[in-house]
Amino acid sequence: MASNPILWKPSLERLENSAMHKFMVSLGFNSYSDLHRWSVQNVDEFWLRMVDVGGIQFTKTADCVLNQPGDMTSAVFFGGAELSFPEHILRHTGKRPAIIFRGENGSRRELSFDELGEQVSAIAEGLRAVGVKKGDRVAGFMPNCPETIIAMLAATSLGAIWSSCSPDFGINGVVDRFGQITPKILFTADGYIYNGKIHDSLQRVRELLERIPSIEKTIVVPYNDSGLGVASLRGGILWDDFGIPETKLHCVPTEFNHPLYIMYSSGTTGVPKCIVHGAGGTLIQHLKEHILHCDISQEDRVFFFTTCGWMMWNWLVSALAVGATVCLYDGSPFARKGRVLWEMAEEEKLTIFGGGAKFFSATQKEGIRPGDEFDLTELKTVLSTGSVLAPETFDFLYDAVSTDVQVASISGGTDIISCFAGGNPMLPVRRGELQCLALAMDVQIYSDEGERVTNENGELVCCNAFPSMPIGFWNDPEKSKYHAAYFEKFPGVWAHGDYAQLTTESGMIIYGRSDAVLNPGGVRIGTSEIYREVEKLEEVIETIAIGQEWDGDVRVVLFVVMRHQIPLDINMKDRIRDIIRQNTTPRHVPAKIIAVPEIPRTISGKIVELAVRNVVHGEPVSNTDALANPEALNHFKDIAELAVG
Repeated sequence: MASNPILWKPSLERLENSAMHKFMVSLGFNSYSDLHRWSVQNVDEFWLRMVDVGGIQFTKTADCVLNQPGDMTSAVFFGGAELSFPEHILRHTGKRPAIIFRGENGSRRELSFDELGEQVSAIAEGLRAVGVKKGDRVAGFMPNCPETIIAMLAATSLGAIWSSCSPDFGINGVVDRFGQITPKILFTADGYIYNGKIHDSLQRVRELLERIPSIEKTIVVPYNDSGLGVASLRGGILWDDFGIPETKLHCVPTEFNHPLYIMYSSGTTGVPKCIVHGAGGTLIQHLKEHILHCDISQEDRVFFFTTCGWMMWNWLVSALAVGATVCLYDGSPFARKGRVLWEMAEEEKLTIFGGGAKFFSATQKEGIRPGDEFDLTELKTVLSTGSVLAPETFDFLYDAVSTDVQVASISGGTDIISCFAGGNPMLPVRRGELQCLALAMDVQIYSDEGERVTNENGELVCCNAFPSMPIGFWNDPEKSKYHAAYFEKFPGVWAHGDYAQLTTESGMIIYGRSDAVLNPGGVRIGTSEIYREVEKLEEVIETIAIGQEWDGDVRVVLFVVMRHQIPLDINMKDRIRDIIRQNTTPRHVPAKIIAVPEIPRTISGKIVELAVRNVVHGEPVSNTDALANPEALNHFKDIAELAVG
């Protein structure tokens, strides 16, 4: 296999000044591959060193780093240790900005590290006063604003467990999530702003309270400055009236593996799984990624476009622990003709800018050239995740954003609240590749028979234990659902559900979710292999492919969204088939190509191949409230062309 071309290399100064390089040299290694090999062969020693690198302070030391190195399914890290997650997030003080918030409507707020600590103390005391204690669940139905971070830190300072959804979730989607965990307290806002429209949240909150009787108090942030109707909510109280100011924060130490967050699977094929992540595992894994893989320090200003319903929100918040300034944005990323986030990057002098791969490809499709329109000289790293970053989008970022920026495509998931593969400030960026496998993660690619392969497509697996594995699923005391989700396919090995390839340079290429892999004639095809070719065409905005059962086999069906109502005529279909055939194989060429006005997505922006497949086959989609635009599924029903050969 030929190597993918190098698009960027760090300067010698940047390489040698990176925390990753300093860590590598301190251990006596000369290459990242040697460092990674050592980290997976000496897992306990690696994580013990990360305690020092991350400045983790235990209130009680561990009995051992890892109880059973050879058994992923029963591994426990730092058993017996105790710490406080929010104390680490809040350990920096002073007048420097901790959080900068910007809204779609042009609003801007800034909180210093001192102000953040004071506000967390006030809300924590309010929670203590209403009886919140260790193990209670506190939920947030909130926009991506500073109060969401404050509420999370206040709740977890008492040993409570935080869980959040963004306010654009449908009521059933929220109940499907929070209803399983029976929260005691709900933080919400009176509404939010998206695409220039003010949305009311309180009506849905009223219904939410009716359906989840465990909620005793409802704290409302007047995000849209209304504050109306709060008194009609069960236990309703305004944010400013709830906090008890001028109090000192007293954090309750918890066990290293005490639940910190409850997060959720997408829920498009059933009721969402409630994934429980531990305080210590989340902290130490995020510190590894922020300090070493992303080279973040207190001089950085870090932004990721996310909502508080996506794990990248949790990931972003942890950057406060290294003293970086965290930048938040709430609203449409395509406001101001698609330039609102790039404008923010210039004005806030962002050094780390992150978003979903679809955001970057949409910027490209709209012909926006951020580097020409805005001063992005402070920008050093662009992060991309959520879906596959196409090779052409790598080209775009280097052409239209900056020639001297590290493009770090990263991949992991809610399941591990972190990454299996991602960026590395010491390594070159190769077109279409994730730079490296993450430290202390023994990531491999397996064939269907469970054999390790290189330069072949297969299942992404991890063969060793790591601290941010879930504690388990909520209400799964025997861990049967947890084991079935990750360890059933290859016993004793974590199967993540991605279809990927390891390259000869120890990078990685992701081809999509393995459960969405197409299988015409028994040949496995990753959907992104098709998307990356078709979306090169200027006339095509985006695509989604499924396998339709047909005549005892599977045929590939491609749905396309055309730009500006350009017709999908026979000539256009031929062009689509030609570009796929020329750059992939005849097996990739779709049997049917059909135009649709839009493609269904989850709230976090991921396209849902399985839901579309179900609709095409007349099967139910059990949880449409997990979708941002569930009405889009109607475009795939009863298509006459799919009833014929």
